[in-house]
Amino acid sequence: MKKDIVEKGAILQRDRETYAIAPHIPGGLTDTATLRKICDVADRYGLQLKLTSAQRIALFGVKEEELDTVWAELAQQPGATIGLCVRSVKICPGTTHCKRAVQDSVSLGLKLDALYHAMVLPNKMKIGVAGCMLSCAEVAVKDIGIMGVPKGWKILVGGNAGLRPRLADPLVEEVADEEEVLDIVGRIIRWYRSSGREVRIGRLVEEMGIDRIREKVIGGKESE
Repeated sequence: MKKDIVEKGAILQRDRETYAIAPHIPGGLTDTATLRKICDVADRYGLQLKLTSAQRIALFGVKEEELDTVWAELAQQPGATIGLCVRSVKICPGTTHCKRAVQDSVSLGLKLDALYHAMVLPNKMKIGVAGCMLSCAEVAVKDIGIMGVPKGWKILVGGNAGLRPRLADPLVEEVADEEEVLDIVGRIIRWYRSSGREVRIGRLVEEMGIDRIREKVIGGKESE
C-alpha cells in the first residue's frame, strides 16, 4: 500500500495513487521567475496548483515515478509539509507593505525561517509572525506566535488550530528588538527539544502552566 514519502516531501492523495508536493517559499515571498517555473512544471506534468494556508504553492497529481524528475525541474527545496518538524513560519506583509503594521515581520520571519524551517522536533511546530495586533499571521493559534506591538514584540506559546484547538499563552509581553526575539525563540526550541515529550507545546503549557514554562525558558537553567 502506498503512503506518504517524507524524504521527498510527497503526500499521498485521496486517489491513493498520486502525490502532492510543495516547494519551500519562505513567508510566501517569491519572484515571477519562480512562479513561471512552477507553472511550467505543472503544465508539463498535468498538475493542479493550490495556494496553501502555509504560504506555499502545492502541486497536485504527481506520479510516484515522476517525483524525482519534478523536483529536479523545480530546483527548489521541499517545504516541510509532513513530518515532526517546524512545518512553516507564516509571515504577514509587516512594515514592508502594510499601512497598519508597527513592526517588520518580514525581516524577523525570514530570519526565523532560515534558522528553523524543517528542523526535526519531538512533534510538529508552526510559527507565526505578525507585524501588528490584528495578527493576520494567526499567531494566537501557532505553537510559537510573535506579534508586533508599538514598542517591540509580544511572544506567545502553545497555540494550536488542530484537533485540540487552543489559544496561545503570552510568554513575554514586550521584547524590544529582533535579536532578543531570536534569542527567546531559540530558548523555547532548545527547551522543547530537550523536554523528552512527543506532544505539541500547547499540551506542555496545559500540564505545566505558563509561569513554569516561562521560568524554564527564560529564567531557569534549562534555558541555557
